[in-house]
Amino acid sequence: MSKSNKKDNKTERLDKIIASQGLVSRSEVKQLVKNREVVVNGVIVTDPGLKVSYNDSIAVNGVNLSQSRYTYIMLNKPRGVVSASEDKRDKTVVDILPDELKRKNLFPAGRLDKDTTGFCLITDDGEFAHDILSPNHHVTKTYIAEVSVDIDFEKAKKAFIEGVVLADGTVLLSALLEKMSGTDRHVFKVVIKEGKYHQVKRMFASLGTTVISLKRIAIGGLELDETLSEGDARLLTAVEIESIVKNDGKI
Repeated sequence: MSKSNKKDNKTERLDKIIASQGLVSRSEVKQLVKNREVVVNGVIVTDPGLKVSYNDSIAVNGVNLSQSRYTYIMLNKPRGVVSASEDKRDKTVVDILPDELKRKNLFPAGRLDKDTTGFCLITDDGEFAHDILSPNHHVTKTYIAEVSVDIDFEKAKKAFIEGVVLADGTVLLSALLEKMSGTDRHVFKVVIKEGKYHQVKRMFASLGTTVISLKRIAIGGLELDETLSEGDARLLTAVEIESIVKNDGKI
C-alpha cells in the first residue's frame, strides 16, 4: 500500500478541503460557515477561505472529518472521453468530474481507450498510482469484451493462460479468459495483470477477431460500482482503496 496516504502540513482553503471529501459542495460549505456549523481545532470558523492543513481537526455539524491528503475517485467512464488530465481536442476524464471532486493534479491511474468504458481510477497520489500500475505489483484489471466473430474458446483460454503472443512478437503475461453465459453475443470476461497499449484488443486480434465493445469492471479487488451511471463519479472509501492493492495479481 502506498505510504502517501499520510497527512501532512500542506495548507489549502477550508471550503476546498471539506468539498474534496465528497460530502458537500464548496458553495454549501460557505453556507455552513455562515451558520457557524464548521469548527477547526475547536474554534468556530467565520471564513470559508481559511487556510488549514490536513493535520487540523475539522468538524461539520458536530461530525469530525477524516480528511485525506490525497483524493481517490471511481469514475464510470463513458465512451468518447479521453483518459488524460488535459487534451486540446476532446473532453477528458478529469474534465467531466463534478466540481466538488475537482482539485489540482488529478490524473487517471492507467489509461482506458477513448472508446472503452467502465472503471477509471482518478487520483493525485502518484505513489499509489505507481503501486497499482507497476509490472512488479501485477494488480489485475478485469474487462468485459464483446468480439465480432466467435473463437475457439478452449484454444483461446489455453493461449491466455500460457501468455498470448501479439502480432509484433510481444509475449504477454498469463491472463484469464471466461465466456459469459446468458447472451447470444460473443462476450468474454478478461483478467490481465499488465497494461500494454491496446492490450485486450490486440490479444483478441491475435485470435482472429475484433473487439467491438470493451468495459473495465474491476481494478484489483475492487469492482465498479454499478449504481454509478456512465459519467458519474464518487470518492473511494479507505476500505475500497485497500481492496485494490490487496489483489496480488495471481492468475
